[in-house]
Amino acid sequence: MRYAARRLPRHRGPAGWAEILGPGPSFPRLETQVTADVAVVGAGFAGLSAARRVLQHWPQARVVVLDAWRVADGAAGRNSGFMIDLPHDLASEDYAGAGDDRTLTRLNREAIDFARDAVDEYGISPDYFDPVGKVNGAATEAGDAHNRSYAKHLETLGESHERLDAAGMKELTGAAHYRSGLYTPGTVMLQPAGYVRGLAAGLARRAEVYDRSPVLGFARAGRDWVLRTPKGSVTAERVILAVNGHLESFGVAEGRLVQLFLFASMTEELDPQVVGGASRWGVTPSDPMGTTMRRIDTGQGGHRIVTRNCAVVRPGMHPTDRDMGRAARAHARAFAARFPHLTGVRQAQVWGGHLCLSLNGVAHAREIEQGLFSACVQNGLGTARGTLTGIAAADRCCGQPSEIADYFEAEAEPKCLPPQPIATLGANAYLRWKEWRAGDE
Repeated sequence: MRYAARRLPRHRGPAGWAEILGPGPSFPRLETQVTADVAVVGAGFAGLSAARRVLQHWPQARVVVLDAWRVADGAAGRNSGFMIDLPHDLASEDYAGAGDDRTLTRLNREAIDFARDAVDEYGISPDYFDPVGKVNGAATEAGDAHNRSYAKHLETLGESHERLDAAGMKELTGAAHYRSGLYTPGTVMLQPAGYVRGLAAGLARRAEVYDRSPVLGFARAGRDWVLRTPKGSVTAERVILAVNGHLESFGVAEGRLVQLFLFASMTEELDPQVVGGASRWGVTPSDPMGTTMRRIDTGQGGHRIVTRNCAVVRPGMHPTDRDMGRAARAHARAFAARFPHLTGVRQAQVWGGHLCLSLNGVAHAREIEQGLFSACVQNGLGTARGTLTGIAAADRCCGQPSEIADYFEAEAEPKCLPPQPIATLGANAYLRWKEWRAGDE
């Protein structure tokens, strides 16, 4: 095989967003030999968006989508569901980007519009795509300073925002923990498993979607590519790899990708009267290494609160038992600090989610070689950036003019990482320091 998978996706903990919805649509395993015009590897935000975009360009095309896990049980169903329109650079002090933020904001909004159209076209529940906006919450003076800095940046961009005081934050969240907040209206809050399931089910009316069918490798066979799974194969003229960090597993961009895990917990179902505050909200921390909190209601899987923090770099793409235990303890502390009146509430699920970063913050969305395209390296912004890279890969695959594809192709290659084990030891030490510095945030 020209491109052989050196590892397959693995995940720790239940996919909580999918569990609270119950069983989803059923997709078959690939157990035969099939042919396609375009094969898409990965049924997450990037892969499903790429498949939809291909069918927009070529309505009669035969498109096959393959995923190693059940749809929405993998990385796409393990994020916090923030589809953010504005600059959101996780490597910065206050999210302000270092590049052309106006262009990226406009492209992010194209991704949101693309997703909104898919919700309408496929009849996805509007509860799974809620344009409610989000808040940057600040618990300390340093956090409030980050918010003030970010607000000034938004002013230079001409973007609307609203400052919330401590009383406003308590009214929203039911928590007295926050001293201030910065509300921005353009974020869409997804029920990620519900949205991804709905997108896959809608595509399955016109495409072939197979899950539990990991691609073990692929190679050229004349003008076509042949992709091999455990029990079947796909022969296709064009292939889109929408596998985020697992691009490296196929030997592409080796030594250039940071394989990162973030962790989340979700409570058992709560009495909404006891919690207080609004029934739905999302709070990102003013310090990017702080704690993200989100509250959902019955339309999204029950009255629950989601806590996300803790990061670890694992080049082998598999977090350890120790990582999971550390995250669960950190979540419990963060939850108790915000909701001391909910002592005794059980965290029903704890899980790890795989992210992929590059040192210079670029994606990998380009033609790797003839007929082989990537839609990868989302830099922790998978809902919007994944949608964009999927669109870019599909546009290039179909030979269509595309500002989105041009944007990603103009980016530099991901930078080379320092040699191992220095890269991982240094990265994890830096993350621990950043978490410690974030403190109450």
